[in-house]
Formats: sequence, C-alpha cells, structure tokens
Amino acid sequence: MSQERAVPASAVPLEELSSWPEELCRRELPSVLPRLLSMYQHSDSWIEHIQILKIIVEMFLPHMNHLTLEQTFFSQVLPKTVRLFDDMMYELTSQARGLSSQNLEIQTTLRNILQTMVQLLGALTGCVQHVCATQESIILENIHSLPSSVLHVIKSTFVHCKNSESVYSGRLHLVSDLLQALFKEAYSLQKQLMELLDMVCVDPLIDENDDILNMVVVIHSLLDICSVISSMDHAFHANTWKFIIKQSLKHQSVIKSQLKHKDIITSLCEDILFSFHSCLQLGEQMTQSDAQDNTDCRLFQKTLKLCRFFANSLLHYTKEFLPFLSDSCCTLHQLYLQVHSKFPPSLYAAGISKAQQEEIAGAFLVTLDPLVTQLLKFQPFVEVVLDSKLELPCELQFPQCLLLVVIMDELPSQPEDVQTLWCTESQVSEATTRVSLLKAIFSSFEQCSGELSLPVHLQEVKSKGQTEVAVTLYQHVCVHLCTFIASLHPSLFPELDTALLNAVLSANMITSLLAMDAWCFLARYGTAELCAHHVTIVAHLIKSCPGECHQLTSLSVLLRRLFFFMTPPQQVEFIQKFSPKEAENLLLWQYISFQALPAELRKQTALEVSRSGTAECRKWLSSSRSLGELESLNPVLSALLAVCNSASEALDIGQQTAVKEVGSQLWALLNIKLVTGQPYVQQTLSLLLPLLGFFIQTLDPQLISQVITLQTSLLKSEPPDHVRLAVLDFLSSLGKLFIPQAIQDKILPHLSSVFASLLADRNWLLEQHSLEAFTQFAEGTNHEEIVPQCLSSEETKKKVVSFLEKTGFVDETAAARVERVKQEKAFCKKSTSRAPPGRRGVQVSTPSSNSGLGGNRVVTPKVSASRLASDENGDTPRKD
Repeated sequence: MSQERAVPASAVPLEELSSWPEELCRRELPSVLPRLLSMYQHSDSWIEHIQILKIIVEMFLPHMNHLTLEQTFFSQVLPKTVRLFDDMMYELTSQARGLSSQNLEIQTTLRNILQTMVQLLGALTGCVQHVCATQESIILENIHSLPSSVLHVIKSTFVHCKNSESVYSGRLHLVSDLLQALFKEAYSLQKQLMELLDMVCVDPLIDENDDILNMVVVIHSLLDICSVISSMDHAFHANTWKFIIKQSLKHQSVIKSQLKHKDIITSLCEDILFSFHSCLQLGEQMTQSDAQDNTDCRLFQKTLKLCRFFANSLLHYTKEFLPFLSDSCCTLHQLYLQVHSKFPPSLYAAGISKAQQEEIAGAFLVTLDPLVTQLLKFQPFVEVVLDSKLELPCELQFPQCLLLVVIMDELPSQPEDVQTLWCTESQVSEATTRVSLLKAIFSSFEQCSGELSLPVHLQEVKSKGQTEVAVTLYQHVCVHLCTFIASLHPSLFPELDTALLNAVLSANMITSLLAMDAWCFLARYGTAELCAHHVTIVAHLIKSCPGECHQLTSLSVLLRRLFFFMTPPQQVEFIQKFSPKEAENLLLWQYISFQALPAELRKQTALEVSRSGTAECRKWLSSSRSLGELESLNPVLSALLAVCNSASEALDIGQQTAVKEVGSQLWALLNIKLVTGQPYVQQTLSLLLPLLGFFIQTLDPQLISQVITLQTSLLKSEPPDHVRLAVLDFLSSLGKLFIPQAIQDKILPHLSSVFASLLADRNWLLEQHSLEAFTQFAEGTNHEEIVPQCLSSEETKKKVVSFLEKTGFVDETAAARVERVKQEKAFCKKSTSRAPPGRRGVQVSTPSSNSGLGGNRVVTPKVSASRLASDENGDTPRKD
C-alpha cells in the first residue's frame, strides 16, 4: 500500500489508473477526478479523450454522489463529448468520398474514426446504465445534460447510417462491419436511455421548471429520431413511438402546454400513410404474382400490424390531447381522405385482392372511425371539414363524401349542441364560412360524378344479422341520409328544409334526384299533414317560377312524387285549393300523375282538367289570335297530355273527341317557318305531337300526312333535342296504325327518311330514344317493307342489331373504363374551376320573345324555405 502511494494520486499515469481496485478509486476520487476532467478538457487527441472518458465512467463514476452527478461530471464532460463526436462525424463524412480499396491510408483512417465512435457510444451507454442501476426514481434536473447529449449523438449516428449508401459512394462494403457495430451501439444506447427516462419523475405541483422543459426537449428529440429511423428498423421505430406516447401521457399534466402537438400528430400521420402505402404495395405484388410467397405474406402481416399500431397510437394521443390539436385538424382530415383514396372502392385505389381488403379493413381502417368520433365535438375539426372554400383534388372527393356519411351516422348519438354545431352554418371569420353538414353532403356527392357513373360499390349490411351486400354510392348516401333525417333533432328541421330545397334546385341532376328521394322519405316518414304542407309549398314555388328553367323541372318532378304520398282527404283539399276549373292552376296539373288519385277522384279531376283545358284552347282559337299568346296555351296542352297519359280511361268519347279536335285545329296553324323561328312554338309542337299520337287510330289520314311532312322538313333545320324527342314519340305510335293505300306513297317515304335521320344522330340520348322508337314501330307495323329503308347505312344496321341483342357498341375492359371515368372526372373538375362564379339567386335561361336567344333571369321564389318547417307532430311516423 505504501508503494501505491509513493506517487501522488493526482500524478498517476492513465494506464495505471485503469488497473486501480474499486476501493482505491472510491478513496482517491476527490483528488483524481479534477485532474482527469482537466485533461479531458485540454486534450487534443481523440484517442486520449476516449481513454479518459472510459476511465472516468468505468473506474470513478460508480463512486460519485448521484445527486451531484450533473454538477460534478455530466455538465463538465458531455458538452465536450458532443463536440468531439461532431468533429469525428465531420471528418468521417469529409473523407468518406475518397474511400477505395486501393487507398489504404484513408481506409485505415475511416475505420479508426468509426472504432473510436463506437467506443464513445459505449462510454455513454455506461453513463446511462450507471444512473439506471443506482437510482429508483430520477429527478431529471440532476442529470439533464445526459439525455440531451445522448440523443444528439444517437440522432447523428442514425442519420449517418441512413445516408451511408450515398456518403461512401459505392464503397460501403469496406466499412460496413464497423457501421453495423456503430448502429447496434446507438440502438443499445437508445434502449438504455428510454429505460432511464422511464424512471424519471416530474413534480406535478410545479407548473413550469427545468425538469418540465427538459422532458419536453427529450420527447421532441425522440420525435426527430423517429423520422430518421422510420425506414431503417420498423420494430425499433415502433418502440420509439410507443415510448414517446407513453412519456407524453405519463407527464401529461405538466408538459401538455409545451409539447409540439402539431409535429407529433404530423409525424404520426406520415408514418401511418407510409406503412399503409407499403402494405398496399405488398398487397399488389402478391396479387400480381401467381405463386404465393410466404415471405411476402409475413411481411404484409407485419406491415399491417405496424399500421394498426400507429393508428392506435394516434387514436390514444388524440383522445388525451384533443384541446391542443386545433392546428392539427387539417392533418387529421387529410389522413382520413388519403387513406380512403388508396383503398377500394376508390377509383384511385391499389389493385389488391378481396381477402387483403378485408384484412386491412378489419385491422386498420376500423381505427379511423373512432378517431372521427373523438373529433366530432371539436369545433376546429368541424370548421376544417365543413370549410366553404374547401378545394379537394379529384382523388379525395369520394373519401370526403364517405367521411361526411360517417359523421352523419355518428351525430344522432351526440348531444344536441354537437348536432347543432355540425348542422348549422356559421361565419368563422371574414374569410371563412362553415357550411352545414347537409349542404356539404350534397356538395360532396355532386363532386363524385365518376364514382356515380361507373358506379363504384360499397359493402353494407342492410339489417342486423344479415350478410353484407354491395350497394352503389347513390344507394349508400341515400339510405344513410334518410336514416339521419329520421333521427334529426326537431330544432334542426329548418336547416334540413333549407338544404333539401337548395339541393332540389341544384343544376346537377343526380344531386337534385338525391334530395328528392330524401324529401320523399321525409314525406312518407312524417305525418300526413307534413306531407300535405310540403306539397302546398312546392306548388306555390312552381307557380312563382317566371319561366322554363331546370329549377322548375326539378320542382315539378318533386311535386309529382310527393303527390303520391298524400292521403285522399288531403288530395281533395289540394284539388279545392288548386282547382283545375281555374285555368291558372292547369300549370300545376300538367305535372301531376292522376294515377296518384283514387279511382273516383281520378275520374272527376281528369274530367275537370280536360274540360278546363279544351275550353281554354277553344277560347284561344275563337279569339283574335296572336303568336305571342300561343305560349300561354303550352301549360294547357301539357295538362291535357297528362290526363291522356295517366287517366285516359276517365275520358268518355265526347271528351276524347274534344281534345283531339282542339289538337288538330292548333296543328293546322303551324308551319315550318313559324316552328323554326319561335322557341315557344317549338314547345307547342312538342306537346301536340304526343297528344295527337295518343289518338293516332282515329286521326284523319290527311292530318297524319301533314304531320309527317312537317317533321321531315323540320329535321333538316336541326331543331332542339326536345322537338326531336317529340317526333320520336309520334313515330313510335305509328306502329299500331295501318296506313290507307291511297296515302301510303305520301307517308311511307317521309317516314323512312325521318327514321333514318334520327337513327344516325350522334347525340347519345337521341340515339337511345331513336332505337327504342324504331324497335317499337318495327315490331308493330304492318308495313314491313319500309323497315329496311329506315336503315340507311351499315353503321345504323349494326347499331340496331346491337340494341336488339342487348350488346354494347364498344368493347371496354373494366380497367379501361375506370381510367376513362377518371379522365372525365378530372376534365369536369377543370372545367368547373374555370367557370366564373354565379350571381346570387337561381340562374335560369329563358328565351326572348323577340329574338329567340336565351337571357338570364333570376328566380326568387315568393315562398321561403323556412316555411317548410314541420308542425309539432312532424316527427311522428305515418300510419297510413
């Protein structure tokens, strides 16, 4: 022992210190440590630095007071250690491009640096292990330099390993063994550090102190590491995330205000999308490969499991920190949309098998709906989803519609204030408006033109206990919308009425149809009084329209459909209120199907409409006629046509003759110049043709000849589509007629010419109706000789044969059809985005009585949507 003390402890060489026994180290700590620390600070050699650091950690650290470690050791050594590591990393990166198997000097230098770095990481691991072993509960302030320094070194190591392919320029194999050792050491160091941090306690009674700030820094540093290792080691990446979430929740009460919640949410969402896309890519590879590879299957399962882990982590974090996620709502919204845009039945989905779809849906997608449920009460999320200026690319429009349906399904179980939040419009700021959920549903649905036309199919259970069935997007939205309407809180009925009316008046036909279907459900589900009230309102809206427009068309279809849901007593009240005996009400009766009325009431009302209509026609014919007044007869003729189409049995011979006579007299006034020059006269002709066609068996053959001749001349001037459709309607009725021999030469050539012209039309709607009319005529006519004459070309013949055989004109694969629909959808979106914003009010185009050119007019219905609000018993189901 006397020999050991012959040299003062402070002067003992480093090599000798490394062999000291434990007791001697403990006893000489006060005198040796200052010398070692001084040497460490002033040394210029990396090797000597590491040697000193290892001696301190291995020989003297175990004997230091754990309460003063920060002051006596960590704060003195770790900053220099970090600088040392950064210097080595810089040198390593700088010289790495010169690495080659021929340049042994650089190869040796780089390998020495890597070995030194491995030793440095080992020394840091010793520090962390020591703290873990000596303390049960750790105050972060007592070691705060350690976690930050270690995390800096770990991140730098992982970044270097991740970029090693590019850093070493294809010579990676010369140092790969040491890089692997470096990565393993950093991996081990992080695991040890997370074990240490798990033992840290933060005083919940203190709102803000160094401990809190240090823990926040640690979590953010681990978040940075996550972004580096995400593609390097999936298990390690997941464990790091698990630790971040665990520590965030553990210290939630004191760090919740300091955490960078947006960064955490964004990183989690990015990792979810990355793993989800990886899962889809694996699924596509497996689907395209004939042979099933067990390795691919296991990797698919592993990736899907990772996907579910990240989603559950997001779900957990969102639940606990929701009040702090205002600026993350856009990210969460986009996550939902992005996921569903790549998953069937999206047009932009990956090509995976049915089994894989079910696996992904059952393991991963099921976590997204609970996430939406958590966000329902959070106003910032509501404002993001229902932003009036929300512009989505084509591939995200369908997922937005699905999201709104999910929200609609969840709302009935939410408190009234949450339902009100979603279902009412609000001015969020000067630049931002929040639309109602119902308005958003219709708007989003309208943007899914491709998915509706294809159509895509979704799996749905129609009733509990039954298997899933495939339904179209239209069915899916319509059923869920009606279910939502049935459970809507009464205070939100005005919002419902407004949304339904606006959607019915939409220029988009499929959106208008959806609103009508929902309105009909409301009429059937609600009381009979509510239905009658709505019919009355729609009738007033129709009468307030200033002219022909798409809004009038939609309202007339709605009136026709709602009328079927009225009870007989209320139909009687409607007839009394809008009596067909008054000519001004014939405007309404042209839109009503008399089949909706009971037999006796149908007969009575049909006779009243017929008498009133024929009387108006005679009145016009007997007066000093002017072309400007002919337009007023169009609603009258339309009402007479409605009677013939849906209540002809109610008309006796006298009434039928009266209708036929006024129709014949009006036709006699028409000529080609008049019809081609005046749009409202074209409308008159379009009504007279089917009306005369109804009485084709009793029409004067000379009148039939005149009609066919006028049609032939008219088609040469390329009349509007509705005129050509009316011509087809009349032509189809001729199949039942035997044309007298005396006038066959006048009629049959014109007849074949008219059919040939219409069958060659390129308009798809006219083409379809032409084929139907020609088929009906050909099947019924006694004049078979003119049938071949109608088929003027080989193309027309092929078209008719394909129609009769019910085969498509164009062969198109399913994949090609999806691509076509996607291109059409993108074109429509581009065209819509270029369109100028419309004027306030409802835009309609009506013909000018002078020039025949359309002019814009604004329809402002005299009856407001608020009058559609139901009565007190509006939520009681109908008993009839």
